[in-house]
Amino acid sequence: MQPHPALSGRLNCVPQLGWTVRLSAIAMAALLAACSSTPLPPWPGPGPVTPSRPAVPSVPVAPGPAATVTPVAPPPILGTSLPGARPAQALPYNEAVAARFPDPSVRYETPGLQDNRNNFTTQAEIAQWLRDIASKSLGSGTLLGVVTAGTSQRGEPIQALVATRARSIEPRALDALDRPTVLLVAQQRGDEPAGSEALLALARELAPGGLLEPLLARINVVVVPRANPDGALSGQRATANGVDMTHDHLLLRTPEAQALAGLVRDYRPTVVIDAGEFEVAGPYLRKYRALQRPDVQLQYAGTANVHEFVTKAVREWIQEPVSTALTNAQLSSDWYATTSPDSQVMTLSMGSIAPDTLRNASALRNSLGLMVRTRGVGIGRAHLQRRVHSQVVAMSSALRSTADRASELAQVQSFVRRDIAAQACRQQMLVQAEQTPGQRDVVMLNPETGADYGVKVDWNSSLALRPLASRVRPCGYWLAADAATAVERLELLGVQVLRVAEGAPLIADNFTPTPGASAPAGGSVRRVQVTPTRGGVEAAPGSYYVPMNQPAAHLAAAALEPDTDFSFFANHVIGNLSDVARVMVRPALVFEE
Repeated sequence: MQPHPALSGRLNCVPQLGWTVRLSAIAMAALLAACSSTPLPPWPGPGPVTPSRPAVPSVPVAPGPAATVTPVAPPPILGTSLPGARPAQALPYNEAVAARFPDPSVRYETPGLQDNRNNFTTQAEIAQWLRDIASKSLGSGTLLGVVTAGTSQRGEPIQALVATRARSIEPRALDALDRPTVLLVAQQRGDEPAGSEALLALARELAPGGLLEPLLARINVVVVPRANPDGALSGQRATANGVDMTHDHLLLRTPEAQALAGLVRDYRPTVVIDAGEFEVAGPYLRKYRALQRPDVQLQYAGTANVHEFVTKAVREWIQEPVSTALTNAQLSSDWYATTSPDSQVMTLSMGSIAPDTLRNASALRNSLGLMVRTRGVGIGRAHLQRRVHSQVVAMSSALRSTADRASELAQVQSFVRRDIAAQACRQQMLVQAEQTPGQRDVVMLNPETGADYGVKVDWNSSLALRPLASRVRPCGYWLAADAATAVERLELLGVQVLRVAEGAPLIADNFTPTPGASAPAGGSVRRVQVTPTRGGVEAAPGSYYVPMNQPAAHLAAAALEPDTDFSFFANHVIGNLSDVARVMVRPALVFEE
């Protein structure tokens, strides 16, 4: 098989191990594997071009004729008390707008979707639902099991359902199958419930006899129906300590984000889908005198230093098929976009390019990350069946696409991991970037008539980044012995960190603050401007080395370059600039086993 032409000159990896290491044979093999080369097959020809905004009729449409998931009977509801029940929420629009969003022809059944109910599926009901599904797989070729990934701040379990044809649900058993794993995560924000209900419905279809079970011959699936149990109980977007966990996948300040990080580290998913909801009215009604129109908003991962082939794969093999599936189901879709609460700022911006979201942090681990948002914030239980249906259609498409592309995805990931590891000590890497500004015609809804309403807006795109600052890629990073918290976070993110056994001097760039450009310490973020200054560091026993010749190199760089708002230093995970340095020459170090 011939390598892809774009890889010319990038397959000859020079080993980056210029140091003496006391490592186990397994660890040594893992490091050396980073310097292997895997030719990528010719990229398949482009499929149908997905328009920037799928065309939908401006009049109410009939429900789609085909259902993606058949109704399933729910397990018994536990008890009669429904904690977290809230009064029905009034719609921010009239019947003319509501008519644009008819129920689908299929009816989904979960505890939270039952008639005459004013709250969503409770935590106890989720646990019962997952146990019921897992029990139905006993004795079949399909294995479903429940794992507890962690515990919320208020003591609620964060559970995942693992669906596989492996001999057990342990990560090593799934690895032995050599099949891609898809991680589906819902309700990182407590006030975005449709994704959670959709994952409960979808999980039943992965069980024996379900419509999606045949896909398990080619993929594994890990389902997290509710990542933020405390927020779901209170109906609040944040976790109990007030942190929005959708932006906590680099710093890992919350046990909820730590639980997801552990799942990603252990199960190493090829594809990661983040299911949530977006606001329908709010600032859009105030600023544009219009309502958001799409059923679904999508955005694939986009952050500094994501490998170009990861971006190409998620766009062509995941996002575009999802858009097509939604259109075929008579569901409208568009790019994800938000606007500032400031009424004077009329710009629409796509989702964040910071490496702290689940999709972007996953992309820096070389997984394909996609965010799926359905209309729902601010409208209570309105159109709930349609919202759930939209999520099920999107996620089912992602599962099928992953199964169809299993072989190609394996080859792409294998190459990308080696290619990134081979770039240590050379070339430039981005440290800071920004969205690309422009203009775009966006179709919204007239809040009085429900008709399409065109708006030309200033638009910040995350599909192409504008570089702001770059630096030569180091060979690695040195961390002081008292940077133990940073080391724990990096290891939870799946970054390899080595502990120095015997001291030695290193040629390194120290971070020198730019005079007069640093904000005082304290507060939530320390903003600092730095100049890398060539010098030396004494790597004492007990200090740490983070090699850049590893697949997660750019995730490590995102955490350790100090002059960004999302860095470990800016957020007090690393105490002092002197606790981290850029190692610029391959070190000769002895490490602990």
